[in-house]
Amino acid sequence: MSKKLTDTVKALQEELDASAPPWVVTFGDLMSLLLCFFVLLLSFSEMDKAKYKEVAGSLAKAFGVQRKVMAFQAPKGIKMIARDFDQELIPTHPREEFIAMQKRQQAGRALKKEVETHFQDMKDMIQVEVGESEVAIRMMGETAFDSGKANIKEQMIPLLMKIAEALEVTPGDIVIAGHTDNVPIRSGPYATNLQLSIARAAVIAEFLLDQSDIEPHRVATMGFGKYRPMETNDTDLGRSRNRRVEIVLKAKEKPAESTGGAFDPVEPIKPPEVNPFSEEQP
Repeated sequence: MSKKLTDTVKALQEELDASAPPWVVTFGDLMSLLLCFFVLLLSFSEMDKAKYKEVAGSLAKAFGVQRKVMAFQAPKGIKMIARDFDQELIPTHPREEFIAMQKRQQAGRALKKEVETHFQDMKDMIQVEVGESEVAIRMMGETAFDSGKANIKEQMIPLLMKIAEALEVTPGDIVIAGHTDNVPIRSGPYATNLQLSIARAAVIAEFLLDQSDIEPHRVATMGFGKYRPMETNDTDLGRSRNRRVEIVLKAKEKPAESTGGAFDPVEPIKPPEVNPFSEEQP
């Protein structure tokens, strides 16, 4: 029994002697830690655009690479962590437009809360819609004007002051549009519903400009008369909702590029130069 146990221990000792030495385990752990360290360094690194262009240009000259499609923009560096993990958090809009959109939405929500809190008696006829690209404020019925008139009612002045304060500090273009129902005008200073809608939009625009420091070039007025109803004109409630003035705050429009249209500036045609010493004269 003792001899058998001795033989077993000797066999195990020979097997251990034939395997890798103990220091290899420590060395393997060290290599694993170094690998993780360099992977982290790579993940936090950014692409150097200048160096990338220099290396790419050298390779192109060395191998004779030619572009078939012209590239107008150099490759942009991007963090690997942001690319792999934060794509959902990066806004698709440019930074300035994204910030302006957030400011418009905040202003719209504040005005909506103001109407619900301090103008409860008129909240059914005043709508504030907050969208991604614009905020629309609708004053319907006789909330802002009496029937057939374009004079602002006293009860609407506090709300219009709040609207002016919000528009003054919020970026974007302001469009004020007047609408009416389809009931013909039989008396008064305005001959048609179209004229009345234009006058109401202009009065609101002048009030906002007079009571605030809104830049005038941001403001535009429109009158649609009866031609853009929001609801049916067959009921009293529908006609009341169609008689409205809308103040729309929307993203600032980018200047359009020249397309060679009829209203684009055209350079004058220069007369042909004539050499006075030439033998051939016209």
